[in-house]
Amino acid sequence: MHDSFELAACAEMLWRDKPMQWRVKRLTELGFQVGLWNWPAHDLAMLEKSGARFSIMNGYLHGRLADDEGAAELLRSARETAQVGKRLGVARLNLHGTGLDEHGLPVAACETVTGAMWIKARDTLARIADMADEEGVTFTLENLNLPVDHPGVPFARAQDTLALVSALNHPRLRLNLDLYHAQIGEGNLIELCRQCLPWIGEVQVADVPGRREPGSGEINYAGVARALHAMGYRGPVALEAFASGDPEAALQAFRAAFTI
Repeated sequence: MHDSFELAACAEMLWRDKPMQWRVKRLTELGFQVGLWNWPAHDLAMLEKSGARFSIMNGYLHGRLADDEGAAELLRSARETAQVGKRLGVARLNLHGTGLDEHGLPVAACETVTGAMWIKARDTLARIADMADEEGVTFTLENLNLPVDHPGVPFARAQDTLALVSALNHPRLRLNLDLYHAQIGEGNLIELCRQCLPWIGEVQVADVPGRREPGSGEINYAGVARALHAMGYRGPVALEAFASGDPEAALQAFRAAFTI
């Protein structure tokens, strides 16, 4: 048995009583790549010198996909973030259907996504992909769940993010396929992985309910891992979850589920 995927974990959600420097160091010692959220919250010089491999971080600070003003703001914000990503060597810079506040709620809730909004979102993502080419970085578009954590976010479902990313089919724009969100919103995870496979940049995981480590809820993550492996996926799988108890035990459970 051996690690069959590139394993990462979100530093923001583990050891929440410890300083970020300690968390990044410990994840690196344990052999995990490190996921981050918003970069302005962190000491970039410390992160740069940490020796960590950064799997993903939020790829923008402000902006939206589907209107002119929001798109211009998103492009500016994403280009600024690309510079930070390059400085830290972050592999993927993450986007959502709209900007989120500190509670994960949309800065502008949207109950109905119109055809014009779909066209604008595709155009905005094409501009992001062109900018990513210029900067030599990769962006991902993450699916979210509407019923529990992110009501009112447009383009939130995995089928939505898949439709946008596959329509563009650009190597600098990939899917951040979050299976915690997909289980709440859509289910049928193995088939979803199969549909998304050509465009996956990263897979993120947490169990349902509770957003904790594999084995704490209803998802058969060992089965998902075997299916992903059988499909030929060998890329990053990241734990974006709170620990139900000891964080190191949560990381061990995650590693066990994704070791074939």
